[in-house]
Amino acid sequence: MSMTQDTLELVKGSLRNPSDALAKTISTAQGLVAYDLQAPAKNLYPVVTPLRNRVPRVGGGTGTATNWRQVSAIVGSGFDAMGWVPEGQRSGQMSYTTASKAASFMTIGEEDAATYEAISAGRGFEDIQARMTFRLLQKIMLKEEMALLGGNAGGAAGGISLGTPATPTLSASGSGSSLAAATYYVKVVGLTLEGYQNSSVAVGVATAKTVTGADGKTYTLSGGSSNISAEASQAVTAGQTLFASTAAIQGAVAYAWYVGTATGGETLQAITTIDSIALTAYTTGGQAQTAVTADNSGNAGYAFNGLLTTALASGSNAYVSILPTGSAGTGTVLTSSGRGSVNEIDAMFETMWQNFELSPTVLYVNAQELKNITAKVLSGASAPLLRYHEPVGQEVDPRLVASNTVAFYYNPFALDGGLKIPVKIHPRVPPGTIIGWAENLPIQYQSNEVPNVAEVKTRQDYYEIDWPITTRQRQVGVYAEEVLAVYAPFAMGVIANIANG
Repeated sequence: MSMTQDTLELVKGSLRNPSDALAKTISTAQGLVAYDLQAPAKNLYPVVTPLRNRVPRVGGGTGTATNWRQVSAIVGSGFDAMGWVPEGQRSGQMSYTTASKAASFMTIGEEDAATYEAISAGRGFEDIQARMTFRLLQKIMLKEEMALLGGNAGGAAGGISLGTPATPTLSASGSGSSLAAATYYVKVVGLTLEGYQNSSVAVGVATAKTVTGADGKTYTLSGGSSNISAEASQAVTAGQTLFASTAAIQGAVAYAWYVGTATGGETLQAITTIDSIALTAYTTGGQAQTAVTADNSGNAGYAFNGLLTTALASGSNAYVSILPTGSAGTGTVLTSSGRGSVNEIDAMFETMWQNFELSPTVLYVNAQELKNITAKVLSGASAPLLRYHEPVGQEVDPRLVASNTVAFYYNPFALDGGLKIPVKIHPRVPPGTIIGWAENLPIQYQSNEVPNVAEVKTRQDYYEIDWPITTRQRQVGVYAEEVLAVYAPFAMGVIANIANG
């Protein structure tokens, strides 16, 4: 006790004497501070899954596929539009157009692992195992959203095979670009929606990737790209712009352009969402054209077809409008009707009514197309035709709101006076594409026995597997066994190859 008291007195004395060597300032630089760590970790990534949230999920799937019989037409005897029968006689017998349909169940999944040290170190911060499973579920939902929109099993399974694009058509003109005088060689690759999402100029076009599973086994996924086209060449004088175009491919939402100054030496220069490009600069170091050697557009045996793929596939009877190539690098833009609407969207609505007497109930667009639709609709000529809606029962705010956009699009081609259709941004719909989808068939299909135009049929909905412990890790997988069954592909419409402007 006396030693402790003596020590305290010495410390007090030294602190009272500023010249003493012990009297040094303690600052935060010495690190003798607390650490204000907010728990748990903040998940700063978007999880937007509108289709997954809206498409009905139906359980009870069994076997390897869900199957149904489709009656697509009832054909009357005689003249199909006439029902006249002479007195005392019987009519002829009607006939049916039927088909068998099937959609195979596929598995989607994702895995993660946490070491025991990480679990221990995370105590008091967050439950590592619970958060790991939560983030796994979020990731599998994001992957499922892409599958529901753009999953592609390939042409043999009712999807899309892009094949090989047509040889590009080239020209050069103008002045002011940074292109040097040379002969330029060009090739092009088409991209499905999956290919567009998987590819970039920096990383390259997604071809095929071998995945090593957590069990050590491997499998190969196709990235969503076509084969590469034949080569075209064009002489360019210094300062000219190189223009290239190819025939649009139904099923491609984007095109990757390979350019070089030597035959066979093309590298990836740009990815466009129209079937042409105006090249004003050339760089080296991009992905070489030799990386693309085959059509990798579909995943037969692994994937089911999404809504967009089903609509674009051959024979779907969906409305598909691919806008003309137009001027290379400029393309064809949406056009205003002059009466507060867009001609191309109006044409889709009218055709869907004339062919199948139905209308989309939602339009999914990219942010670019929402701006373009708004620009076509909001003009001086259309101002007298526009209406501004105020919610009933709310106090009117006298202030003006800038930058209003089109939230609904009115379709007059529907029963009972037309239909007001919401226009929604979808984060995975690419620029240059508009998707119309009838979530439910209208009343004139009242005996259709199709409660949903499309539904996720599940054989086994989301389930978690806690794998046996074989190392000092907790390994977890989240899986689902399902298929998107689209009963009425004709209830969809797509406008593609839309240029910005």
